[in-house]
Amino acid sequence: MSTPYRPVWIKSGLFWRTFFLLGFLIATSMAAWVASFRVVEQTPRANQIAAQVISIVTITRAALTHSAPDLRRELLFDLASNEGIRIYPLEDTDHVEPPVDTGMMQSIEQTIRDGLGPDTRFARTVNDVSGFWVSFTIADDEYWLMLDRSRIDGSSGIQWLGWGAATLLLSLIGAMIISGLINQPLARLAAAARSVANGGRPDPLPERGPREIREANHSFNQMVDDLNRVESDRTLILAGISHDLRTPLTRMQLELEMAGLPEQAREGMRSDLEQMDDIIGQFLDYARPSESGNFATVDVSELLAEAAQEAARSPDLRVSTEIEAHLEVLGHAVDLKRVFNNLIENARRYGRTPNCPYTDIALCGRAEGGHVTVEVNDCGAGVPEGEVDRLLRPFTRMDSARGQANGAGLGLAIVHRIVLRHGATLQMQNRSEGGLCVRIVFPNAKKTRLHLPS
Repeated sequence: MSTPYRPVWIKSGLFWRTFFLLGFLIATSMAAWVASFRVVEQTPRANQIAAQVISIVTITRAALTHSAPDLRRELLFDLASNEGIRIYPLEDTDHVEPPVDTGMMQSIEQTIRDGLGPDTRFARTVNDVSGFWVSFTIADDEYWLMLDRSRIDGSSGIQWLGWGAATLLLSLIGAMIISGLINQPLARLAAAARSVANGGRPDPLPERGPREIREANHSFNQMVDDLNRVESDRTLILAGISHDLRTPLTRMQLELEMAGLPEQAREGMRSDLEQMDDIIGQFLDYARPSESGNFATVDVSELLAEAAQEAARSPDLRVSTEIEAHLEVLGHAVDLKRVFNNLIENARRYGRTPNCPYTDIALCGRAEGGHVTVEVNDCGAGVPEGEVDRLLRPFTRMDSARGQANGAGLGLAIVHRIVLRHGATLQMQNRSEGGLCVRIVFPNAKKTRLHLPS
């Protein structure tokens, strides 16, 4: 069944989703308000303009009728200069352009005709002179009275658009602030949850604000405390048991050397005791704390080279290297060396090359875009896709490794925990040519692009 298409902003974070929804609601409300206002305002405004025009025409006609003939020129000049009212005789030869036919203009014309007479004429331009033209009569003579368009037009569409844009901008800014206030506690909670998922210990979330946010943050803080307590208890138990087992294990090794057993039996028991010691060592490594406050600059190139030299001594390993020089990260040298040794040992045990008595391992170290990338590749059977994440959990092994008693399923869990403490990422994927690739990407790395010989 196909998934219905959804716009990108719907799939994005809560902040943008809330912002766009608020912006759409505000813009729709403003458009509806402007349209309603202009409709409701039209009739009162038309009556007001018509009353103003009727008053001007009536007063002007009365002034011209009752003024002395020798003073009319001065009166017309005063009306034009002081009031913006111009009087022209109406001629049959005048080139007249009628007003724009709008609902408001029709209402204005009808109201003026009701007040001045049905023969009143209107024009937008007369003889190419723009204005609001109204005809009137004095005795049997007809005249034009011209007013400036600003007295009639009121607010233009551009002005309405400017006011609407300014109001919309302020409203969108308010919507962005509201979206931020709504999203901030959830973003903080998501970041803290992400930190816990990556093995970190985030600072407690502030337990203030609305009741729902307070309860969510309080529950999350309590959950983090419980997880830390469980982790600490488990670490303490592992460390205590492993430490207590070391003493009887050492005594058993001593008694084995002193016992008069056949050599074959002695070797078998010695192998079992060594495997038990390795398992105890894994417990201690997993329980060992590591604080990032004690990190120092570590030369990863040197650690990889040392790990490769030590692995090359094993008769069943063939190691090749491709390592750039002076790859530096911030971390613990001992912990990083443990990571590389565990990955090599894991490849030796479970990544044997098919139909070959050797296990081929390739160590790679390079600088990429300000990061250091370390890869450990083998040529074995790889890992089923569904098993990759599960293998990083403590005490987990693949079905093919369950018959082997040489591990507790903590090797990759130790690697994953140390990698997370260093702020790095661990990736495991099958290689197209066969085998498994374990990739670690360290941040904030220094680099010098020189190649060490394999």
